[in-house]
Amino acid sequence: MNHIAGKSMSLGSVMVDIEGTELQAHEIERLMDPMVAGVIFFSRNFESAEQIKKLSQQIHDLRHPKLLIGVDHEGGRVQRFRSGFTHIPPMRVLGELYNQDKQYSYEVAEKVGWLLAAELLSVGIDFSFAPVLDLDYGGSKVIGDRAFHANPIAVGNLAFHVMNGMRKAGMASVAKHFPGHGFIEADSHLEVALDERPFAEIQQHDIQPFLRLIENGVDAIMPAHVIYSQIDKNPAGFSEHWLQDVLRKQCHFEGAIISDDMSMKAATEFGSASERVRQALQAGCDLVLVCNDPMAADEVLSKVHWHSDTLSHARLIRLHAHGKFDYSKLQYDPLWQAAITVIDKINQQQDQQELI
Repeated sequence: MNHIAGKSMSLGSVMVDIEGTELQAHEIERLMDPMVAGVIFFSRNFESAEQIKKLSQQIHDLRHPKLLIGVDHEGGRVQRFRSGFTHIPPMRVLGELYNQDKQYSYEVAEKVGWLLAAELLSVGIDFSFAPVLDLDYGGSKVIGDRAFHANPIAVGNLAFHVMNGMRKAGMASVAKHFPGHGFIEADSHLEVALDERPFAEIQQHDIQPFLRLIENGVDAIMPAHVIYSQIDKNPAGFSEHWLQDVLRKQCHFEGAIISDDMSMKAATEFGSASERVRQALQAGCDLVLVCNDPMAADEVLSKVHWHSDTLSHARLIRLHAHGKFDYSKLQYDPLWQAAITVIDKINQQQDQQELI
């Protein structure tokens, strides 16, 4: 263990990433910066369950309170850890089950949430950036089969059960992408995304699943890097109107607001990395992601001096893992076995459909 291990300092407001499968000296130094609150893992950080568990432990040992560790692990094509982890089907599959048998789809959704969380918790991950609450309007390149359904009620109900499963395992969930990324075709990773619908339409449809989860105590919400031009000139994640007036006041959301990645194309239009992070924090984000750009991360850490308030810090602390699972014993857990049976069956049906 490193000599600065376990140093007591409060969590900052920035989440960064690391380059490979092991921590390097300069990365440890970066993670010790008071502005840092956590680390997001990507596929490049993953070799095996044992390796990722060790890496998580190293990161958690650095500071007290522990740095947060998050990962995009929603299922389908967005699942960073593959080998040694259950293949989670895309959420659209739950929507298809919902059309056939609502009650059964809820049971499966809860098992999916529990399993996803238990497997991640067993290797030291605090939370997953899931579930996706965007509606499936059929045209979005980036959302596609990540969405549960086109119907807001179906999305709200299925997402609620996934969140419930995650919660039972001891994991916080992050609902995304507020107020809804499903309508537009643009991929905000690669281009500026513009949604020109009036607020009433977004409120009536896209915001509904978020309200369903907010009523049930969802821990965190990620705003979309989308400009809703009839409402505000800034993307939702940089907009005080969306985050303070709509999300906090109108929707009564009290959990953590976590920005999407500040290195995405839809965000880079808005000034330098440090300007973007400052803007997101001022708009009301509790945690800002700066990924896949170590130079930008260092620029942010040297130039942004932000002291989050106690409330913001408390929201982040609540995202720490509450469930304890041992990866090597997980397969003997009856809940794990029950979930696996159902999910394997669904995956087999999916494979057969693809062959037809």
